[in-house]
Amino acid sequence: MIVKICGVTVVEDGIAALEAGADMLGFNFYPHSPRFVSPEACRTLVSALLAHGPPFVAVGVFVDCAPGEVRRLMQQCGLHLAQLSGDEPPADLCEIGPGRAFKAIHCSGALAAESARQYAVTPGETRPALLLDAAAGPGQYGGTGLSADWRVAAGLAIDYPLLLAGGLRPDNVADAVRTVRPWGVDVASGVESRPGRKDPARMRAFIEAARSAAASHA
Repeated sequence: MIVKICGVTVVEDGIAALEAGADMLGFNFYPHSPRFVSPEACRTLVSALLAHGPPFVAVGVFVDCAPGEVRRLMQQCGLHLAQLSGDEPPADLCEIGPGRAFKAIHCSGALAAESARQYAVTPGETRPALLLDAAAGPGQYGGTGLSADWRVAAGLAIDYPLLLAGGLRPDNVADAVRTVRPWGVDVASGVESRPGRKDPARMRAFIEAARSAAASHA
């Protein structure tokens, strides 16, 4: 069970996430997010965390950013993957480069299935085919605390290695894992003490619950 802690803004939170067992850390480049980090801050964060260890996958979260700019920021900040969380067309995934990006979709029902067919990429050991987040209003691109549709997610997880996001918390992630059987889970607000700052105890509880539920269905 892969776990991504998203919206890391300070080194201390990143270290706590890695010590709790996180596989992926997300760094948000969307300026309107309370978890926004500048490219300079992200570069410092990633460098410090990779030097500290253990190893992890650094993911940049982008919203409607031109593919060339995504590639530039990935190189500048030492990022391994790009998560496209806006209204990007499928062609952006190819333009960023094979194995370098995946798409977050924010929808449910038949629309989610259609979006998955358009956006799913060939997965890897450290990259899902796509991410499913909660359907949200205009200008909202994750981190809202709203829940994704687990029924829809379970159907997608049969066909695609799915990273499940949206409203996950330490007290519900085990049910989500048992219901959806995803490739991995993604959390931001559900393990925070306040927007942009993570709570170490909540991260530990979240990761333990997710992994225990996954192991029980192995």
